[in-house]
Parts: sequence; C-alpha cells; structure tokens
Amino acid sequence: MHQSLIDRRTYRPDRGQLFLERLSLARGRVHEICGPARHTLALIVAGAMTGPVFWCRPGWGVDRLHGPGMTRFLDPGRVTFIAAERPQDLLWTMEEVLRAGVVPLVVADLPGPVALTPMRRMHLAAETGGGRALGVVLTPEGASAGAESRWSFGFAHGAQEGWRLSRLRDRQEPPRDWRVGVKDGGFALGPLSS
Repeated sequence: MHQSLIDRRTYRPDRGQLFLERLSLARGRVHEICGPARHTLALIVAGAMTGPVFWCRPGWGVDRLHGPGMTRFLDPGRVTFIAAERPQDLLWTMEEVLRAGVVPLVVADLPGPVALTPMRRMHLAAETGGGRALGVVLTPEGASAGAESRWSFGFAHGAQEGWRLSRLRDRQEPPRDWRVGVKDGGFALGPLSS
C-alpha cells in the first residue's frame, strides 16, 4: 500500500513538557536546574508529568528526598532512586536511561556543573531514545555547558510562602523571573513583585 508523503492534518509542534501552568521544557533534551530549591522545582516538573521517574543521586551524600514530603508533588511510588558511587556513574546512568527511551523523566542530582562533552552525549542519548524523554540535571550553582535551558529556583522571602523562579538561559526564550506561590493546594505562577 502506498503512503502519502503529505499529511492533511494541521501541524502542531510539540510544545514540550508543560509545568507551572505555561512554562515548558523541550523533550529529548537535558535541562539544568540550580539554586537552593532546585529539588523542589524538579519535583514540580515531575508532578506535571505522568509515568515513572528515575532519580540519580550521589551514594556518598547524606541528602535524600523524604517520601512523605514528596506527596505534595507526586506519588513517591513513581520514583526509582539510584545511588551512584562516583560522579561519572551519575552521568553514565542518566545517559543510559535516556538512551533506553522508556522513562519520561530522568533527574541527576550532581555535585557540580556538567562539562560540554558529557552534556552532548546525554542530548544524543535522549534523541536516540526517541526524543520523548526529558533529562534534568540539578546543580548547586548552575553553569553546565550545553544545557538546553538553565533555571534557578530559590526562596522568595516575604509575607506569603513562595519561591523565585528565574529562566537564566533558554535556546527558545529570553531570560525572565517569576514568583511561584501556593494556590488551592497547587502551585501558581505570577509576576515577580518589586
């Protein structure tokens, strides 16, 4: 049977993985989240998705996510934690899971920024896996070379509970800041007050 090369359906480009109402992260790519509340933003992204999450963390570290505290964001049963022995093992694990293309979100909690060559390898692995998986590296200070986008998430001090979200770098969008607050048991994105 002959297949037509022309499809009469309207082309709708993939907007990426939406989170916090209207923000998105490109699928098939690796993004960086930094700042003191980086784990919280990664959980918000995971909560906006369906399916399993692989969370790679340093086996030598004492910081661990608290299961009951995660329930505000997602069902902790969706998350598989992987404790790596060395920093290289964190990157290798993330690369292999992205290449498999069966897990929609892979998070790697890293002690520092990722160099350009490992970042390129992870982008290629995500593309090889079908381009539907999303990779997120968590770093304390940011500055990973070659990340598709870089976001900083920290606490916004004031009368109301909230955070400050900054898009520091993105290949498709300009830098911008927002306030993230709690609304009706969820999270709401709003303008940053002066």
